[in-house]
Amino acid sequence: MLRIHREGYTILAGLTAILTLLFFGAIYMYPQHEIVQNVIIVGGVSVFSVVIYFFRDPVRVITYLPNSVIAPADGKVVVVEETVENEYLKQPCLQISIFMSPLNVHVNRAPVRGLVQYVKHHAGVFLPAWNPKSSEKNERNTVVIQTEDGKLILYRQIAGAMARRICCYVEPSQVVQQGQEVGFIKFGSRVDIFVPLSAQVRVQVGNYVKGGQSILADF
Repeated sequence: MLRIHREGYTILAGLTAILTLLFFGAIYMYPQHEIVQNVIIVGGVSVFSVVIYFFRDPVRVITYLPNSVIAPADGKVVVVEETVENEYLKQPCLQISIFMSPLNVHVNRAPVRGLVQYVKHHAGVFLPAWNPKSSEKNERNTVVIQTEDGKLILYRQIAGAMARRICCYVEPSQVVQQGQEVGFIKFGSRVDIFVPLSAQVRVQVGNYVKGGQSILADF
């Protein structure tokens, strides 16, 4: 059975109302033109199916590994590099970036178990999510989790050219479990994750990962 994420309820309800009016309008305006009616109906059903597919929320068997960082999102690994994280950590880190196309599941999950230390939303522009500048210029939301042994893991939800809303479900001082749902990004986006230099990265650019399941790095 297809499960729909709650972020899609309002959009699907509104789309249903619009398409219903469109269908009845087509029948009223073109009572003798079945071809026109059918084209409008098929087009409307296609749009509705695409939106349902985008907001799908499949049941996942979560990977629980206290000494590993799991993927916070589905998508393609587009960056694996050493960098300096300047917003909160203020030190060299390993950055792993995952590009989420409109076809990916857009649920975001906690990469580790720990205590949320920091949550901050930043307004910004909407460059394509694959653009390296999107990490600094796009609308984004930063979360820092401290593991039980004191490691700080930062992940950043980044809106893309199509994305217009970042949803975050955590707040400071909250304990999150590895793989727990922590957010959602609507219509194409990216998630960056910063881990200590001592971590052993398990992925490379071009790999496809699944949120809550794929291992990105080990401590």
